[in-house]
Amino acid sequence: MPQSETTISRLQVEHLRETLGIGFACPRLSWQIEAAAPNWRQVAYEIECLSAEGHARQDTGRVESDRSILVDWPFAPLSSRERVSLRVKVWGNDGSESAWSRPLIIETGLLDPADWSAHFITLDWEEDVTRSNPAPYLRREFTLHGEIQSARLYITALGLYEAEINGQTVGDHVFAPGWTVYDERLRYQTFDVTDLLKPGRNAIGAVLGDGWFRGRLGFGGGRRNFYGNRLALLAQLEVRYVDGSSERIVSDESWRAATGPILSNSIYDGETYDARLENPGWSMPGFDDAAWSGVRLLDWNMNALEAPLGPPVRRTQRVQPVAIFQSPSGKTIVDFGQNLVGRLSIEVSGPAGHTITLRHAEVLEHGELGTRPLRFAEATDRYTLKGAEVERWEPRFTFHGFRYAEVNGWPGELRPENISAVVIHSDMERTGWFECSDPLLNRLHENVIWSMRGNFLDIPTDCPQRDERLGWTGDLQVFSPTAAFLYDVSGVLRSWLHDLAIEQRRMGGMVPHVVPNVLGENAGGAAAWGDAATVAPSVLYQRFGDVQILAEQFESMCAWVDFIAGVASDTLLWDKGFQFGDWLDPTAPPDKPWQARTDAAIIATAYFAHSAELVARAAEVLGRTEAKQRYAELAAKVKAAFAHEYVTPAGRIMCDAETAYSLALVFDLLPTPEQRQHAGNRLAELVRASGYHIRTGFVGTPLICDALCQTGHHQVAYRLLMQRECPSWLYPVTMGATTIWERWDSMLPDGSINPGEMTSFNHYALGAVADWMHRTIGGLVPLEPGYRRMKIQPQPGGGLTQARTRHLTPYGLVEVAWKIENDVFSLDLVLPPNTSALVILPGADAPIEAGSGSWRWTTPYQNPDARGPYTVDDLVGDLFFDAAVREAILTTLEQLGAPKHFRNRLPSETGVSLRQALHMLPNYEEAVTKFNEVLKNL
Repeated sequence: MPQSETTISRLQVEHLRETLGIGFACPRLSWQIEAAAPNWRQVAYEIECLSAEGHARQDTGRVESDRSILVDWPFAPLSSRERVSLRVKVWGNDGSESAWSRPLIIETGLLDPADWSAHFITLDWEEDVTRSNPAPYLRREFTLHGEIQSARLYITALGLYEAEINGQTVGDHVFAPGWTVYDERLRYQTFDVTDLLKPGRNAIGAVLGDGWFRGRLGFGGGRRNFYGNRLALLAQLEVRYVDGSSERIVSDESWRAATGPILSNSIYDGETYDARLENPGWSMPGFDDAAWSGVRLLDWNMNALEAPLGPPVRRTQRVQPVAIFQSPSGKTIVDFGQNLVGRLSIEVSGPAGHTITLRHAEVLEHGELGTRPLRFAEATDRYTLKGAEVERWEPRFTFHGFRYAEVNGWPGELRPENISAVVIHSDMERTGWFECSDPLLNRLHENVIWSMRGNFLDIPTDCPQRDERLGWTGDLQVFSPTAAFLYDVSGVLRSWLHDLAIEQRRMGGMVPHVVPNVLGENAGGAAAWGDAATVAPSVLYQRFGDVQILAEQFESMCAWVDFIAGVASDTLLWDKGFQFGDWLDPTAPPDKPWQARTDAAIIATAYFAHSAELVARAAEVLGRTEAKQRYAELAAKVKAAFAHEYVTPAGRIMCDAETAYSLALVFDLLPTPEQRQHAGNRLAELVRASGYHIRTGFVGTPLICDALCQTGHHQVAYRLLMQRECPSWLYPVTMGATTIWERWDSMLPDGSINPGEMTSFNHYALGAVADWMHRTIGGLVPLEPGYRRMKIQPQPGGGLTQARTRHLTPYGLVEVAWKIENDVFSLDLVLPPNTSALVILPGADAPIEAGSGSWRWTTPYQNPDARGPYTVDDLVGDLFFDAAVREAILTTLEQLGAPKHFRNRLPSETGVSLRQALHMLPNYEEAVTKFNEVLKNL
């Protein structure tokens, strides 16, 4: 059989790129295939497992199956610390047989609490826990008695930690061990430290930070010590010698502790560092720690320890300044050209005792640092020099959201090479790309990416800069489809959903507003926010094909819907209790973001029906027949209640607002096709009536373009997307935004910051439209879980002439690229092996079936935006979308003597035809004749 044309390009376990210290005894396997033959499908596979020493071999033999994603572990369960090598090969429907893949080495961590002999250790002195204290340093020396074969460090902390061995930093993780519900889930990390050790004397040390464990959390001043008031370290160093013997060095009462140069550290407020207090060589053998104090043991739930499910937080990029200048008040301002999340790194020389102060902000206001949106977050780092020739410093235990930094006290001239911004976020794999012919849309998409990077820092947060930075469930719920396209979020969100289920259980089925929950036992139970419990697992299943995530979260999904059923009215309307509603509807007052145009009960009841339906679908996938029937019947009843209470027989919806129609259409809440189309037409009318300005908040924004397209109003959706005036998606772009804003008008047209108390310039929620861009402009839609089967249907509009969308699916890279040139639409498609697609070309009579490989089609194309010849009966809003038509109309109106205020109003006057508008002018017949002549030539 031919082998060379079919290869295994990637082999992995679970959703992990890093396979040292995994927490699975039976990890599932996935592989990606490269095959030259078109329409290639796998028909069989074989998996081989070798022990680390190569002595023991297990093999599945040839298994007849087309599965290549999350294939069940076929061997005996792995034990703790077990290291094996895996290979796979496949056979194809073309008779090909691949070579064996390159080996994948995996090693389990400590799978059982009994594997730990280390103890949590904490300081042997008391602290003032009402404030941030100096960061503790802990150390221990030890002797190794032979030639080292391998060494592993298993480590975690209550708080944050950074470890060192023999003067070298262990690993490249930042903010380890991350943020979880620590008393039930505390992640430990595993590091290969073989190269850091040597026979003879060695030393290990760690510095601890407050982090989320005991640092200040929450707005309005927040609260300290949420999880505990004592920082602690757990470390277990296991050394294996060449002769087969082994040794453990563990955290116990033999360790020593002291404070050092980190005088205070806070996620919100920043870090203060006095380099004069450094202890050179503190993590090296031979350091004199006689003046250091002892430690004491701290009791903690060892059953909470688990290996990570997703990637760690890392430094991922370094950004150099684009400008350094003086503000009107004489302050030194550094502009990095990009709103980002991380911290500064400086290189400086100066006298000992001199302090440099670094302040951070996302925007400037009146030329000065715009710090009002930070609220109670100081966002300030301070470094006191020790007087060395060159000093380099970067904070350890804080992060900021900023584009601009104010640098005070810099000795001499601050030059660009002296300072840089270090970008920090969860080190997720990038999986999605989009570009098109419109540079503003490209910048919008880039802004979505930067906001996601900044707000996926171990957990999905709302914002990265002010005194909040919490795991708001509503933000993630609406953004999860976009997130799952752009990055591999499967591990990050799987972990976060485990914490959601824990917090929900503690609240009796109510989903908290934020996860982990630091807002209190009553802060939960809101529609669209709590529905993260059902929506996020469903999205992860659809995008990654992982049934296990549905199974793990199914109890949580059911509990949420059961909770709603318990608080809803007897009529099954969810019209009681607190709701956020269509949060930040642009028509709401700046200080009352909940005052949306769509009634909160409509939103809540719509989500009740939607979540019940999602649970029914999950039950079907999991084979839970009784649950499927129960929740499907509940969903049908809630839909009927919604239609009875809120929908007229014709299809008009109470509130008559865009979000109400969008929910009803996308969640399939309208009983008849006629009602559905009427609702879609009315939604389009409302959008036209707004002058194509957005009038939806957090709930309606992710849905409105889909709702329009589902009822045939694609060009209305495009015109809404392409609007540049405020409020719109592109208004912030025209204002120089480099991330997605929390409000449509976080910055006002005059350059001042929105007066509302809640104003972030880095919030991904309103960027959820990117998912529609990927599916509608890009034309890439998953039809089966994990993109096993796709629909490829680009739907051009908005004057776009080309677009290219790529997505690294679990099966491999899909690429969709289209172009319109000389009235011809061309489509280039690349599909990976083991997938297929239904291809629908614009104007085509029938779909095309395509399998893996590279494909190209062309078809004649008529631009839907080329609407001429125009007549006076065209809607004003439609006419004014075209710049040439707009100019012609305004010029003609001026010639006809229309007053200036009428001409200024006309583009946004809504729902009336130009003929009706001309009735307001003298000499109506003359005006109609004149306009028809002008429009005929456009």
